Amino acid sequence: MTEVSVTKDAAPAADPLVVLDNVNKHFGALHVLQDIDLTIARGEVVVVIGPSGSGKSTLCRTINRLETIDSGSITIDGKPLPAEGRELARLRADVGMVFQSFNLFAHKTVLENVLLGQLKVRRTEKKLAEEKARALLDRVGVANQADKYPAQLSGGQQQRVAIARALAMDPKVMLFDEPTSALDPEMINEVLEVMQQLARDGMTMVVVTHEMGFARSAANRVVFMSDGRIVEEAQPDQFFSNPRSDRAKDFLSKILHH
Repeated sequence: MTEVSVTKDAAPAADPLVVLDNVNKHFGALHVLQDIDLTIARGEVVVVIGPSGSGKSTLCRTINRLETIDSGSITIDGKPLPAEGRELARLRADVGMVFQSFNLFAHKTVLENVLLGQLKVRRTEKKLAEEKARALLDRVGVANQADKYPAQLSGGQQQRVAIARALAMDPKVMLFDEPTSALDPEMINEVLEVMQQLARDGMTMVVVTHEMGFARSAANRVVFMSDGRIVEEAQPDQFFSNPRSDRAKDFLSKILHH
């Protein structure tokens, strides 16, 4: 039987899109990422969970080079991460990122926020870019807010605009770094709903989150981190019902029984 579970864990190699190979990262004396090996297949939804300070957000941020790494390698679609300049800008267009704080441009309207990358990085013709932007705002449920400024929107609406902005670049993979942790409880679901739909549509996603319901229902794989290491990875059913490591058992017992 063991062989079956081994092949199951190795399944993502089918069509690898993001590959982290022996990645290490220090902040001063703190070893925040320790020998990280992780392969994310095209179309896979990987949810990264673990206690605060376990390295989850840093892991997420290395994939689009918001954080540099000290050793190891990261490739996206077979290409190593570029160091800087135009290549890096192009990479960041291929890797959509949604942050905890929405990072929208306050002085631009919702529509302008979603247009900007298309015009500046992708050099899309304005009329096409606008059609696409409006379609995406509709897709995330805020089409009627197009002419407002971010400050006029709720947190949940702003986060959905941020998702539309990332999608406008036609990214190969979407990174979500605790996308709901700054939101009021009633707004969390409207953002998770959009993410659920993206997952159903086959978007490759890496999601750092505390939302276990989302991990259960949308993830193909749960990656559990603690102290800078990947301690365990498994399919959600297996992870939540039968975690293998004591560290994961301890973590789940604390969060699932409150």
